[in-house]
Amino acid sequence: MAQPPPGPEHTDAAHDPPPASPSELDQARRTSMAAERTWLAWWRTALAASAGALAIGRFAPELLHVAAWPYVVLGCGYASLAVGLWLVGAQRQRELEHALHTGGHVPLRFRTVGLFTVGGVALAVMTVVLVIAQT
Repeated sequence: MAQPPPGPEHTDAAHDPPPASPSELDQARRTSMAAERTWLAWWRTALAASAGALAIGRFAPELLHVAAWPYVVLGCGYASLAVGLWLVGAQRQRELEHALHTGGHVPLRFRTVGLFTVGGVALAVMTVVLVIAQT
């Protein structure tokens, strides 16, 4: 027994969204590229933290002729900041792309902003204190 040919009620065509207008496509492209620039900013910041980790943990003790262990510990703090930035940046990129496809909005949580702010300030203060104390 043959099945009836699929009509509009039997296909997914009834559920497909209407084609987007050129201005909507342009808006989607701009938003996607802005999200990509944000992802690259997370990367740049993480790379800077990695460079800071190397400079403080490896080069500062040699240049200042001081004990290495406090600088190594501080460098590990900067490296941890870099890893956190990469992980949170990747998660943020994924959330933004999902929001773009679903038409939603995903603001950056204050907890994330607060955590990175407190961590960055603490590392900066510890760096200044360590350099001043050991010179």
